[in-house]
Amino acid sequence: MLAAHSFIKVAAVTDHDSVRGIRTTVELAKAYPDILIIPGVEITTQHGDMLVLGTEELPPKPWSPEVVVDYAKSVGAVTVAAHPFREYGMGDLARNYKFDAVEVLNGHASAAENNEAKALAKSMSLPGTAGSDAHEVSELFRVNTKINSALSVDAILEAIKKGSTSAQTTRT
Repeated sequence: MLAAHSFIKVAAVTDHDSVRGIRTTVELAKAYPDILIIPGVEITTQHGDMLVLGTEELPPKPWSPEVVVDYAKSVGAVTVAAHPFREYGMGDLARNYKFDAVEVLNGHASAAENNEAKALAKSMSLPGTAGSDAHEVSELFRVNTKINSALSVDAILEAIKKGSTSAQTTRT
């Protein structure tokens, strides 16, 4: 099932440690020319969760932050420190890795956790992204990342790397 929103036109699909649903979701979305799906995955490492945007494949194991970052760079994908101060986040350990961005607004994180993530991104001079972290349809669209780019996966990934993003709470 696809869910629609009046102004959100791009969604990243990042299941935990799996890419099984990506191709099906991308195929379903083709029927809607104004919806773009960014393929990706949320990888569980021993130091915390990481998002890889722009891949339909899993990185090679063992899943260490270094291996995941190297893989992402090799395929032109983007790495994001996922919910760094929430459960399963890396916290300040994210400073040790070459992320492209930090998730500064997570739909399941507290305001304090999101504020810590914003401070982390600023201190690392990295752009911030937002993620609903939706596990149910009702959890979609709580937050979003405004991205100034063309409506293509490559353009959006490049815009994230360049910091042409702003994380915001979704207003309906």
